[in-house]
Amino acid sequence: MSFADRITRVPIVFEADRAAETLAVLPGLAGGVRELVAGAAGSSPYLSDIIQRETAWIEDIGADNPGDRLAAILADVKALSDDALVGGLRVAKRRVALLAALADLGGVWTLEDVTGALTSFADLAVDRALKFSIATELRRERLPGQAVSDGATAAGLAVIAMGKMGAHELNYSSDIDLICLFDETRYATEDYGEARSGFVRAVRGMAKILNERTREGYVFRTDLRLRPDAAVTPVAMSMEAAERYYEAFGRTWERAAYIKARAAAGDIAAGQRFLEALTPFVWRRHLDYAAIRDAHDMRLRIRDHKGLNKPVTHLGHDLKLGRGGIREIEFFTQTRQIIAGGRDPDLRVAGTVEGLTKLAEKGWVGDSEAEVLASDYRALREAEHRVQMIADQQTHLLPGNPDEFARLAALAGVDPGEYAEELTGRFNRVHELTEGFFSPGPRTSADLGAAMPAQASEFTDRWPGYPALRSPRAVEIFTRMQPILMHRLSKAAQPLEALVHFDGFLSGLPAGVQLFALFESNPQLLDLVVDIVDTAPALGQYLARNSGVFDAVIGGEFFAEWPGVPGLTARLEIALAAARDYEARLNTARVWAREWHFRIGVHHLRGLIDAETAGRQYADLATSILAAIWPHVAQNFAEKHGPPPGRGAAILGMGSLGAGRLNAASDLDLIVIYDGGDTEASEGRRPLDTRTYYARLTQALVTALSAPTAEGRLYEVDMRLRPSGRQGPVATGFEAFKAYQLTEAWTWEHLALTRARPVAGDASVAEDIEALRADLLARPREQSSVLHDVSDMRARLAVAKPAADTLDAKTGPGRLADIELLAQAGALLAGVSARGLLDQLQAGREPLNLTTSEHEVLCKASELFWRVQAAARLIVGGPLTSEVVGAGASAFLLRETGAGSIDALAARVAEAADAVAEIIDKVVGSIEGSDATIGYEGKPG
Repeated sequence: MSFADRITRVPIVFEADRAAETLAVLPGLAGGVRELVAGAAGSSPYLSDIIQRETAWIEDIGADNPGDRLAAILADVKALSDDALVGGLRVAKRRVALLAALADLGGVWTLEDVTGALTSFADLAVDRALKFSIATELRRERLPGQAVSDGATAAGLAVIAMGKMGAHELNYSSDIDLICLFDETRYATEDYGEARSGFVRAVRGMAKILNERTREGYVFRTDLRLRPDAAVTPVAMSMEAAERYYEAFGRTWERAAYIKARAAAGDIAAGQRFLEALTPFVWRRHLDYAAIRDAHDMRLRIRDHKGLNKPVTHLGHDLKLGRGGIREIEFFTQTRQIIAGGRDPDLRVAGTVEGLTKLAEKGWVGDSEAEVLASDYRALREAEHRVQMIADQQTHLLPGNPDEFARLAALAGVDPGEYAEELTGRFNRVHELTEGFFSPGPRTSADLGAAMPAQASEFTDRWPGYPALRSPRAVEIFTRMQPILMHRLSKAAQPLEALVHFDGFLSGLPAGVQLFALFESNPQLLDLVVDIVDTAPALGQYLARNSGVFDAVIGGEFFAEWPGVPGLTARLEIALAAARDYEARLNTARVWAREWHFRIGVHHLRGLIDAETAGRQYADLATSILAAIWPHVAQNFAEKHGPPPGRGAAILGMGSLGAGRLNAASDLDLIVIYDGGDTEASEGRRPLDTRTYYARLTQALVTALSAPTAEGRLYEVDMRLRPSGRQGPVATGFEAFKAYQLTEAWTWEHLALTRARPVAGDASVAEDIEALRADLLARPREQSSVLHDVSDMRARLAVAKPAADTLDAKTGPGRLADIELLAQAGALLAGVSARGLLDQLQAGREPLNLTTSEHEVLCKASELFWRVQAAARLIVGGPLTSEVVGAGASAFLLRETGAGSIDALAARVAEAADAVAEIIDKVVGSIEGSDATIGYEGKPG
């Protein structure tokens, strides 16, 4: 489609004489193109001048495709000889400026097309000017070790475009912000000084070519001051020095600047490598809410310095830096990107509108909010272009008098009054949408915390001495946040008790700036933490030590559907693959697991999932961790001792893990079984005999799971269910395991096998283990012998683990462990492979001679006990007693169980336990009648 066909709007002629003078030199123009040129020249002295200088170039513009016109200009620039470069760049700049202005004013190009065209020319102009200057240094042999042919890559100098140029958003009369860095790896250490001097001269030469005004004009005003510590560093510095600076001294505004950074000229490949190396500086792993305050402070300093703290008006208002201006939208977008981009690479985009779109897709900004800000951003950028088109000035100020504002409105093609109303409306709307994010309205304790008891001061008075409140920055943010906190605490069922619990959380925080900033900007998170510490103090203490898990609530898939074991394993494998070494992988696994473990707990606490679902999800999480981390443990071990001898090993999950139901505080019962075949030893730098190899590999796995690192530990591991318990080897050969199970195993070991499940390791070994398990369980059993052994085990457990309290749902006659033992006996007698409690109870109905009503009692009781057990482990991390159940925990327990009060719940638990014990006594014999003779040292579940 031709330029003329695309015209959708035209400016209004402001100066008729100037418009007529311009049209007089272009008699061939007609139709929409003539109207467009008349309006542009009649409202802009600058455009009138360059139109008259480029009459031959513009007279047939209407028939051409504007994209083809731009491509022809860029092709001409690429073809310029060195002798013609200085003048040729200026002619090209004039033509790009004219093409962009007419395409902008005529609605031929979108804002992105206009800024993209200006940026594409800037990239090419900088590249040509730089390589011209580098070639001069190469010819004079001032860049040691580099030949003339190295000029193609600028001898290792990369130009990093910053700001609007970096984001392909150059405005109509823009400075270009550049950082010039050279790849020091191309130079010998002793040549650094000479190379840097050569690059400094080249960069200054480049800047002169672009900056200097000649008869043909200038190319771009070039600003090199965004480089590290610009007051004392040269205009060209090594990438290694720049990286060290950002690592040690980089500030929030520099991080924000690098969101838009792009390798634009020179050695682009080296520039891209530098930007990739800078990723950890720009994009922090944790959500960085402290950046909001930095950005807000920066905005205020700019406003104060520029005198921009004044009411919105259409006369003299700063389109860029003023209240509700372009910079507000850019800060709003970039700050959110900084907060979350470390966790979500999809947010790492340079363009402002593109950034808003991505933020809306990810739920960080509302769709309507993003659409409004994007619309206002485009409109204000277009207004900025028109201000600059009038006289080719790098200004962002709306005209200060009505006549000149009328000229601007004419260039925009609208009535001055309508334009004034439109712009002030946009300024006010942008300010309203962005200011609340940066600076939440004031809140006072008197307004929000009046309902707190007088004793609250006993706790709040000691808060300033806590580690989290030792820095002035933390105190500043917490002071602003405290009123809303006190208000939230005052709404708890027992405000003082909730305050005590929050005090425990606050006292355990090692630092506070990031978390307090997070709470201030996301009050719903403060609600969540108060709920957690009030309901589940154990989880609150966990949060105090691992506050980074809040990142998962705000970013990512915290409320998405549960991904299951395959999805979890795939996610963890990706995270582990990105870690730099084995220790980093262990820490990565801990951070990752912590976030998912926290998610399950919060979902359970908030009633999004029930106890049964939570149990299954905790088991899924543990399974995925074992499946993903085992290969890394094995690989790390193999680096010293060689690959695993024989087929390898499989990990057998026992107890609750095998049954697929864990609670918030579960440890892992594991057995490692290997098949070394006929291989006597490994082959590696430090070979080990097969038995020792797998024993030490198992110990490495236990260490990987349970040893504390900087990020804590994954799980406690219990291996007492392996053959011969503590006396047996930590890893068992498959044939030895098979022989043991067939000839030596106690009844309790076969009972434990009913819940065994391969969870990680070699698939073929796992298949053989499962086949052996199915065969063993299918073998006929003497009912009286099995029930006698179960009776003895019950007696031993009753002595070793009596019920701790009426609310103890796990241990004691008739409680959960007792039902699990009976269910395992039923599965063993039925000869089935079922692992789940209810499935085992169903399978055991006939061999255990359970009536329908007895089976129903057992199932209902097990459901009640599990609900109490799962809640207890989440609330206090251990056995539940009446004394530790606070108001929040009570409400959670009662919601989970449907009981009317804690006393009523305790009575239900006791009544259910009595009913279950009576049934089990009937089936296997009473505890009192047992002789407790078997040597059980393991755990029943």
